[in-house]
Amino acid sequence: MDEERALYIVRAGEAGAIERVLRDYSDKHRATFKFESTDEDKRKKLCEGIFKVLVKDVPTTCQVSCLEVLRILSRDKKVLVPVTTKENMQILMRLAKLTESDDSLEKVSEFPVIVESLKCLCNIVFNSQMAQQLSLELNLAAKLCNLLRKCKDRKFINDIKCFDLRLLFLLSLLHTDIRSQLRYELQGLPLLTQILESAFSIKWTDEYESAIDHNGPPLSPQETDCAIEALKALFNVTVDSWKVHKENAVNLLSNVPVSCLDVLICPLTHEETAQEATTLDELPSDETAEKETVLQNNTMVYNGMNMEAIHVLLNFMEKRIDKGSSYREGLTPVLSLLTECSRAHRNIRKFLKDQVLPPLRDVTNRPEVGSTVRNKLVRLMTHVDLGVKQIAAEFLFVLCKERVDSLLKYTGYGNAAGLLAARGLLAGGRGDNWYSEDEDTDTEEYKNAKPNINLITGHLEEPMPNPIDEMTEEQKEYEAMKLVNMLDKLSREELLKPMGLKPDGTITPLEEALNQYSVIEETSSDTD
Repeated sequence: MDEERALYIVRAGEAGAIERVLRDYSDKHRATFKFESTDEDKRKKLCEGIFKVLVKDVPTTCQVSCLEVLRILSRDKKVLVPVTTKENMQILMRLAKLTESDDSLEKVSEFPVIVESLKCLCNIVFNSQMAQQLSLELNLAAKLCNLLRKCKDRKFINDIKCFDLRLLFLLSLLHTDIRSQLRYELQGLPLLTQILESAFSIKWTDEYESAIDHNGPPLSPQETDCAIEALKALFNVTVDSWKVHKENAVNLLSNVPVSCLDVLICPLTHEETAQEATTLDELPSDETAEKETVLQNNTMVYNGMNMEAIHVLLNFMEKRIDKGSSYREGLTPVLSLLTECSRAHRNIRKFLKDQVLPPLRDVTNRPEVGSTVRNKLVRLMTHVDLGVKQIAAEFLFVLCKERVDSLLKYTGYGNAAGLLAARGLLAGGRGDNWYSEDEDTDTEEYKNAKPNINLITGHLEEPMPNPIDEMTEEQKEYEAMKLVNMLDKLSREELLKPMGLKPDGTITPLEEALNQYSVIEETSSDTD
C-alpha cells in the first residue's frame, strides 16, 4: 500500500508533494532490508518513477528524498534488474559529481545529494552484475579518483570521501581489471595513501619518519570511517601486486614483500640513543644485562631499535586471541605477518622472542596453562582449526630459530607433535631456514628443574613411584604378555596401527619404516 500511494504521487504530483510522500516512505522503511515479493512490481515502477523525477529541475530537498527511497529500494536485487541501465547509472553519477571536469566542490547545499547518490551507487553496484559491467564501460573508477582529489584535503566533506572510498573498494573487490587500473593508470596507491595520511593528520619530518603527537585528539567517527575505507581499498589494490594472497591494516601489510617490512622498525636518533643509555643506567645492575627491551617515552625500544609498530601488532594479536572467535579471519593474518617478519628480520625475531618466550623460571604449570602470550599460543597449537593450529605452531617454531629442542622446552612434546610430524622432525633436529648461532641462556631455576621436567607435558613433575618395582619377575612377564596381546588385538581389528619413524623423520606404518631401515643397512653393507 505504501508503494502504491508513493507511486501515484511520484507520477502525478508536484515536487513538494513528491518530497513529502517519499520522506514518509523513507522514515517508515529506513530499517527495511527484506521486502514482500507481492509488491515487487510496484517497487520496480516506483524506482522507474524516481529516476524520471531526478532528471527534472526539482529542489535539492526533493532530490535527497528521491535518493533516500532509491537507496532503500536498491537493497532488493530483483527490483534492480529492469532499472539498472546505462542512462540511470549516468543520472546517479551526474548527481554524485562523478565527472571528468575539474570543477571544485563549492556548493555545500549539494553535498547531501552527492552523498545519497554515492550510497545508491554502492548498493546498486554491490547487488547488480549489470551495474558492475556498466561501471567498467562508464569508467567509474577514474571518476571516483577524480572526485577524491577534489575533496582529499577538505575535512568538512568526509561523508563524500567515505562513500567515494567505499564504492572504490567495491569496484576493486569485484573487478581484478579495476585493481590493475587503480594501481598503474590512476595512481591509486599514492592517492589512497594521501587520503590515509589526511585522516590520521600525519606530518612527515623525514623520508621515512613521521611526527607523532601522543597528546593529539582521537579520530572523529567520520575520520575513522574514511581511514577504514581507505585501508580496505588499499588492500584490494595491493592484493595482487606481489602474488601474495593472505580486513584492516594487518591484511594490507601482509601484501607487502617481507623484505620491505624493515620499515616497521628503525634505529633511534642520537638523542634517543643517549636517553636509552640513561634509562639503562637507572636500572639495577643485575637487571641491565637481561633487560634489552626498554619503554622509553611510551615507545618500545629493543637493542637500539624502535619496536613500537611490532609491539602494536603483538598486542593486536593477543586481543584477537582473547576474543575467542573468528580465529581464521581475525587472527591468522597477524600471526602470519609476525611469523614472516621474524623469519626475515633478526631484530624483530629477537624482540618477539623476548616478549613471547622470555627465559623460563617457573615450570610447575603446563605450557598451555596460564594467561601469558606464550600460554595462549601453546593452547592454539592443539586448536580444532587446522590452519589456526599450524600458524600458531609455526610462529613459535620460528621464534625458537626452528630448533626442535628449543621449541619443546617452551611447549612440551605433546603440543608440538603435530608441527614436528608435518615437518618430519619427530626425531629432532631443526628446520630448513638459517638463523644466527647465538645460543639461548637458561635461567638457574630452569637448570635445577630440568631433570624432573616431563618432556611430553613440558612441566615439572614430582618423581612418581615405579609400579613394577614391587612385582616379581613372573608378574612382570605376565603383565608384559597381557599388554602385547591387547596391542595385537587392537592392531588386527585396525583400531590401532603401530607407527614408526622413517629415516627422513616422518611417521609411517611400522612395517614400512622397518623395511626402509633394512634397505639402508643393506646398502651400507654393500658400500663397505
